[in-house]
Amino acid sequence: FFSESYKSLLGNAQQHAGKKHKAGGSSKNPPGRPRGKHRGIRKWDGTYVTRGTMIYTQLPIKCHPGLNVGIGRDRTLYALEHGKVLMTTEKVNPNWDNKFVKRFYADFKDRDVPLYKTYFHVIPEPQKNVFRLVGQI
Repeated sequence: FFSESYKSLLGNAQQHAGKKHKAGGSSKNPPGRPRGKHRGIRKWDGTYVTRGTMIYTQLPIKCHPGLNVGIGRDRTLYALEHGKVLMTTEKVNPNWDNKFVKRFYADFKDRDVPLYKTYFHVIPEPQKNVFRLVGQI
């Protein structure tokens, strides 16, 4: 029914039927460009957090732990208590004899510019003042 040239074309098409794309390398994650770590603020000012919640992730120390906030080995700030997050920027008067301060803040000693740091605090909810004495129970 079909001519010989058409049969040869069909035969050639059937050989490549399963092949959709040309062979090649993947370019979704090329070398030298790793995925971002998504560091930064996890819980914003005024947000309610529970104990153990990550508040801020960082590589160098940019923000410091304040009231009811702990710092992990990877410098992640996390809540030590349930409560609301409060972010403050405070003026700091460092101890210039400290080895850490000398290493990281030596440039600021001779300047007359005040040193400011950002702190994260967790303000716990006030406890309810409903209590009974043992004799009343």
